Amino acid sequence: MPIILDHQLREQITHDPAIFPITYFCDELASLPNWAGPLHWHPDFEIATAVSSVLSFQVGKHHIILEAGDSIFVNGNILHGIKQLSGDMPEPMPNIVFSGAVIAPEASAIYRKYIQPIARCDTLPFIVFNKKNDWHNEVNRLVKNVYRLMFEKSQCYEMAVQRNLSSIFEYIFSNFDDLPKSENTRIQINTHIRIQKMLSYIREHYAEAVTLGDIAGAANISRSEAGRCFNTYMGCSPVDALIQHRLQIAHGLIKDTTLTLQEISYACGFHSVHYFSRQFRQAYGYTPGQYRILGK
Repeated sequence: MPIILDHQLREQITHDPAIFPITYFCDELASLPNWAGPLHWHPDFEIATAVSSVLSFQVGKHHIILEAGDSIFVNGNILHGIKQLSGDMPEPMPNIVFSGAVIAPEASAIYRKYIQPIARCDTLPFIVFNKKNDWHNEVNRLVKNVYRLMFEKSQCYEMAVQRNLSSIFEYIFSNFDDLPKSENTRIQINTHIRIQKMLSYIREHYAEAVTLGDIAGAANISRSEAGRCFNTYMGCSPVDALIQHRLQIAHGLIKDTTLTLQEISYACGFHSVHYFSRQFRQAYGYTPGQYRILGK
């Protein structure tokens, strides 16, 4: 399923297998309103770490609390989002998004034996590596090594990254049977797919006049079923999700462009500057004008 989102939501991440199919991120929360990232997904694995704050990580319908020092592994094609719950400064939250091909080619015996069973496990959407658990903490150490290596990019760093990721997957595979699993029913899988389709529609058409019927139609379901899906995964209505996405786009445009507030309002699908300003203030606690002037 082709998913197209803006770079900040990571859905446009592309890896060139001929180069090195892994990307390192840090300090992304600082650029997001309220230090929270919306639900998104990608085909690659992701590992993220709470450095100094408490984070709420949503994976599918699960809400996981990460304490400082804990890491989380998110399987591919799983809806997930993040919100910082504590701290006076944005959490750096270093993270990597990578293909299993970093460790071994997809056609290889190593990939088929050790990577594929994890990638295809519908009952393993995530793994939390708790700093208080011995083997979990060894994984956390390896993860930190990968962050450092990806940041420094010194000579031969690719081989060192590959070794560390291989060790991480060795730990996961060796402890696979003991890892907590989440039952995934056919209904849950269908709901997940529907949410992906509707979120994709919102993010492709947010600047247009979008109705509840349009959003539901993207998944070929009724408006009431669309409401149920969004309430289950996002705790809001489809229209509220549309407004939230428009506001997130507007937040970035106010900071990074010289467009007038009226131009930004129209570009984000709001056809009333007054309504846009009211929704913006309700969401973030300050008006668009205050944000631009004070640099909040």
